[in-house]
Amino acid sequence: MKHTADPKQLARELLGRDFETLARDEQHVLEHLASAKMMWMDSDEAAQAHASFGERLADRVAAIGGSWAFIGGFALVLVGWVVLNSPLIEALGLAPFDRYPFIFLNLMLSMLAAVQAPIIMMSQNRQAAKDRIAARHDYEVNLRAQMELIRLSQKVDRLVKAICKDGEEGDA
Repeated sequence: MKHTADPKQLARELLGRDFETLARDEQHVLEHLASAKMMWMDSDEAAQAHASFGERLADRVAAIGGSWAFIGGFALVLVGWVVLNSPLIEALGLAPFDRYPFIFLNLMLSMLAAVQAPIIMMSQNRQAAKDRIAARHDYEVNLRAQMELIRLSQKVDRLVKAICKDGEEGDA
């Protein structure tokens, strides 16, 4: 069988359905199959290609804010803050800038949480979008592989029939 370059014909041959009745993903796969082109870029590359500056920044903030290095560094800052504002510092003749109960520290922590939480949520939303792209990509790759297998199976069936037919004619 010659290579079919028409997705509508492929839809009828491989799936037994009209091209127009297929889902958009299936149509897309058939178009790629008909053109004999390689599949698309990796799903991570596709997500990165469409990412805005804000989305990339949100991913970076979430990566830093969700790391042990950040937690350790933040713990050191908190310990330092408490030491600098403890009664021990007064014994050295310095005045603490945020006495116990550390009202200014509480304000800073609240503001950090108020800013960091929506940024992390943006990153999670973006990760969910990446996961949807990856799932769609996997589906399309699997669908294309399945269609290629059907196509190869049909070719093998035709070759077997042709060989059997030639064998019968040679026996006569």
